[in-house]
Amino acid sequence: MPRSSQKRQLLRQEGALNPRADTVTSELFQQSEFFDPADSVQVKYEMLRQVELEGQPVSEAARAFGFSRPSFYQAQAAFEEAGLMGLLPHKRGPRGGHKLTAEVMDFVIRTREQDASLSWEQIGKLIQQRFPISIHPRSIARQWSRQKKRG
Repeated sequence: MPRSSQKRQLLRQEGALNPRADTVTSELFQQSEFFDPADSVQVKYEMLRQVELEGQPVSEAARAFGFSRPSFYQAQAAFEEAGLMGLLPHKRGPRGGHKLTAEVMDFVIRTREQDASLSWEQIGKLIQQRFPISIHPRSIARQWSRQKKRG
């Protein structure tokens, strides 16, 4: 597999493959193989550098690197907060079972102790009756498994 294909595959795997690589018009990315428009971390860093060190207006830099002005400011804030690590992609969506609080899981544990034959769908319905939330049965089962593994 050629090196560029391997890199693209790794970028995709890590969530850092720039889906808008074709919109990067900056000369840096047109003139050198070192600069890869498919590498979103590199593109964001160079966009920030153009504004910070070379004084390019935000709107021009954002356009040249294939981003919107709000995306520029998000990247800038992330970089100021965490450096280069801030430009790495993060998983989207909630982290873990945010609806399955300790109180809800205590209810699940007590319910399972009282009747182990209940399905996750039935437990989900009992949760919905007791708490003002709706949880997918598979989410309950996954959280149950995680807690069992922890001991």
